[in-house]
Amino acid sequence: MKRSVKALVAGFALLFSINAAQASDIKIGTFLAVTGPASFLGDPELKTLQMYVKKINDEGGVIGRKIKLIHYDTGANPKKAVNFAKRLIKKDRVDIIVGASTSGTTMAVIPIVQKAKIPFISMAGSVKIVEPVKKWVFKTPHTDKMAARKIFIDMNKRDIKKVGLISGSGGFGKSGRGQVLALASEYGITITADESYGKKDTDMTAQLSKIRATNPDAILNFGFGSGPAIVTKNIRQLGIKLPIYQSHGVASKKYINLAGSAAEGVRLPAASLLVASMLPSSHPQTEVIQAYKNNFEAKHGPVSTFGGHAYDALYLAVEAIKRAGSTNKARVRNEIENTKNFLGAGGIFNMSSSDHLGLGLNAFKMLEIKNGDWSIVE
Repeated sequence: MKRSVKALVAGFALLFSINAAQASDIKIGTFLAVTGPASFLGDPELKTLQMYVKKINDEGGVIGRKIKLIHYDTGANPKKAVNFAKRLIKKDRVDIIVGASTSGTTMAVIPIVQKAKIPFISMAGSVKIVEPVKKWVFKTPHTDKMAARKIFIDMNKRDIKKVGLISGSGGFGKSGRGQVLALASEYGITITADESYGKKDTDMTAQLSKIRATNPDAILNFGFGSGPAIVTKNIRQLGIKLPIYQSHGVASKKYINLAGSAAEGVRLPAASLLVASMLPSSHPQTEVIQAYKNNFEAKHGPVSTFGGHAYDALYLAVEAIKRAGSTNKARVRNEIENTKNFLGAGGIFNMSSSDHLGLGLNAFKMLEIKNGDWSIVE
């Protein structure tokens, strides 16, 4: 009799725990650079996550459960990112992490998420995040390697053979510089100068004067934040009339606003999101990116590709949880890796065990700034 009572109690306890687990919130953790030098990345990312988590919850949640977003602001500081990642995993006990904003903060936490065996979808650009593949790490933005290739292809079309390079000293700038130097010869391009600047620098005329002395056909800047806008202004202030290329690290109207008229004619690779209204209705992404653009701009103003990266990260996670039918971390990780034909803001994602990004070079558009706005080159 005692045994049967004990069994009955144990059964009720198990049933209660199962029901409680089913009713509990799905915890999505994130740490973003909402303030500081990379705020133009983190601010639209957080706004996007908050907006769409609310939308998902208002529509009934995921697998019968609501999403709880737990966020910390890193200010783009890798040490803070490490502390916040540990807190999300150990104290907050999140089911998945989406974010960080920058390559430096992402690289800093990779050993932690790998050890904890928790799915992690980054919103940062460096190819080093996913090459080589790390089992628990994924990302949504196009890589710096892809950006370098897209830029060099455009340079080939314009018969540009000699390029002066300047890059930021942060994780994204360093990684982008490495890709440019590694790929240039493949496209028949010679790098005539290799200069850099720090995140607090406010004048790059000295570096640009050195670049001009090497007689390049164009100038390429790899960086994000205010640095690229300063570089652009300084180039024009020095009277340099060469073509200017920037990376996808400036794919935001904020760059145009900061650089002003100096940005006229600047080219850069970016996601189709920036030119959503220019895409044909037959384009497979048109409906998705136009809806995101309309929703974001109705509440927060001009859209940027960075908010789009957050949209992709969130929905890649949500769709994986749906397919897994649970928040079991190993199952969710497997389902992210098995993502096929996901229509996102950044492109059409097809991931695999050897590709934790899942985007091709055709996910990029080459854009040129004309009359203070974006235009499509190809």
